[in-house]
Amino acid sequence: MRQLPAAALVLLPGAALAHASERMVILTLPTGWYILGAAVTVALTGALALLGRLPAFTARELWQRRIIVPRPVASWIAALVWGALVVTGLLGSRDPMANPLPLMVWTVIWVALTLACVIFGDLWRGIDPWTGPVRSARRLLGRCGSIGLSRLGYLPAVLFYLAFAWFEIVSLRPADPAVLARVVAGYWLAVFVLAVAEGEDWLERGEAFTVYFGFISKIAPLWHETQGDTVRRFAGLPGAQVLRMAPLPPSAIAFVTLVLAGVTFDGLSETFWWLARIGINPLEFPGRSAVTGVNTLGLLALWALTGATILAALALGLRLAGAPLARFGALAGPVLLSFLPIAAGYHVAHYFIALLTQGQYVLAALNDPLHRDWALLGLPEHWVSFGFLMDAHWVHAIWAVQFAVILGAHVLAVVLSMRLSDGAARLSGWSHLPVTVLMVLYTVLGLWLLSTPTGA
Repeated sequence: MRQLPAAALVLLPGAALAHASERMVILTLPTGWYILGAAVTVALTGALALLGRLPAFTARELWQRRIIVPRPVASWIAALVWGALVVTGLLGSRDPMANPLPLMVWTVIWVALTLACVIFGDLWRGIDPWTGPVRSARRLLGRCGSIGLSRLGYLPAVLFYLAFAWFEIVSLRPADPAVLARVVAGYWLAVFVLAVAEGEDWLERGEAFTVYFGFISKIAPLWHETQGDTVRRFAGLPGAQVLRMAPLPPSAIAFVTLVLAGVTFDGLSETFWWLARIGINPLEFPGRSAVTGVNTLGLLALWALTGATILAALALGLRLAGAPLARFGALAGPVLLSFLPIAAGYHVAHYFIALLTQGQYVLAALNDPLHRDWALLGLPEHWVSFGFLMDAHWVHAIWAVQFAVILGAHVLAVVLSMRLSDGAARLSGWSHLPVTVLMVLYTVLGLWLLSTPTGA
């Protein structure tokens, strides 16, 4: 009987402490209102753009100077760095957060460099690891011709990027240093052989990352152009470079839709909604091996759906304008450029938390690269912390950044689509409605993917 008062204490109300991730904090926010507000803003942007003048998207030159490090030299340095990283991947730690190779690929290149290119223009072309070695090899072999790969357009880049997207999203061990090292080495060698056979200019259309960074950098407010040994720096409204691009050929359209579908499926494949569709309990995720087949099909299906939906919206716009479908080719090539901000914006927002978390491990690796208890950056040992993801104020700030990036990208996309369609097919009025509605839906989808529960 004496135990009854003690047992009764268990039933008394009190405070409970529990762990919560940033996604759980986001779920406490009125994200529905955020999504609705963003959708209305994008829709109003489309409506107002029809009534008033669109931005001129002018650019001005900031400065010009001679190139300090020639591009082939920088490329050779990059190739040697990648070679060293492959060696560390094969012989170094199997911990992806301690080995420099996964940190370089998945955090520095895929996340940080994408963000940098969106702001400062195409930085990849200055450090790509092929131009220098390919030029040297062709000179050594006395090779001047090609094997006709250029006739394939962007198709090699499409296939390479599809393989990369599958490796990142679907494969079993994309962050395993040894596996990643073999993939990086194999990819570098394949591109090197093809570029030596075809010529270094082929990289602009045939190499996936050169094409990817080249495309997304077109929305940057700052960029540079190289002419001979001179580099010129420009500034303008985001998207100013897009309006100067040539219309995309069909193979480039396939590449842009694949980039958009890939980053979308990367977010979708982790959601409770998708896991429920494929019969997986999101609270007991069995691992990637259980969903490899269905996620492969899902990636391909979403790519097909993305391309079909965008092209159908363009065709419907022509019908509403009373224009012949024969003008579809003249419209699709330019207008698909307006989807570049959507792809880049969601990429930045989707990986923003990864940059804040895994980026700390990059700094830790630079602080003590050889695990000798160094402190080259003055950072203390074991300083990496994810505590800010459990702080409501920090999570609110992170969500605000993601929201602003998604909204800004889609507003820019709507404005660019109208400028491009007016210039390409001289369409106006209701002809813009289908693409604008599609971009509103993409706004809703992007914010929903960032705020919905995930289980993988």
